[in-house]
Amino acid sequence: MNEAVLVIEDEPKIARLLELELQYEGYQVTKAGSGTEGLERYSEGQWDLILLDIMLPGLSGIEVLRRIRARDAVVPILMLTAKDSVEDKVSGLDLGANDYITKPFQIEELLARVRAALRLAAAASARMTVHALEQEVEQGTSDQLQEAQEEWLTAAGLKLNEGTREVFRDGQAIELTPREFDLLVYMLRNQRQVLSRDQIVQSVWGYDYYGDTNVVDVYIRYVRKKVDNGFTPPLIHTVRGVGYVLKEQS
Repeated sequence: MNEAVLVIEDEPKIARLLELELQYEGYQVTKAGSGTEGLERYSEGQWDLILLDIMLPGLSGIEVLRRIRARDAVVPILMLTAKDSVEDKVSGLDLGANDYITKPFQIEELLARVRAALRLAAAASARMTVHALEQEVEQGTSDQLQEAQEEWLTAAGLKLNEGTREVFRDGQAIELTPREFDLLVYMLRNQRQVLSRDQIVQSVWGYDYYGDTNVVDVYIRYVRKKVDNGFTPPLIHTVRGVGYVLKEQS
């Protein structure tokens, strides 16, 4: 267990009783006997739960609650008071108290409320963690998509975006089949390199392709017709006896 509990209570006997009972249950307990001391102890540590009396010397429990909540909206705070008026309860709950226990109280009930408040806080923390992870994944996916959308392969007036699968030549959109697109991507990634038919087949069709390498000639013709015909300069060139190269002729 070992949750850290801060007890802000000015009545020594009640404070000692709470300390003993909470320690017996396995909690780490720190006491403060006034509102001012309570705020000091709060600022010095990390607390899993605070038991806060309303009637305190120095600063009232309501003021302590208000100041803590101005800095920390998460830590569970259980209010303790000898008063049983509706106004006190409403005031404390409106300022962010998680629960309200009226003196005199049964220690079993108080411990049960402490356990309940800690369970709720743990569940809320878990939800926040999951939400943060979801946001992180979502942001990462968004960043990756944006990077993909901004990554263009270019050559002269030819532009290709792998993320969006858009192709333009001199600002004019070009429609390619999936295989034509993959072929053009490979050639753009290897600009100015002479690529053999075997290299193209293995990279675009895959190592398990057992068909004729003449399929490369067919698809080169398809792609050349779409990205070169009607545009200057021509980009896809035949290297006789070897294969093909994509480059802007000097």
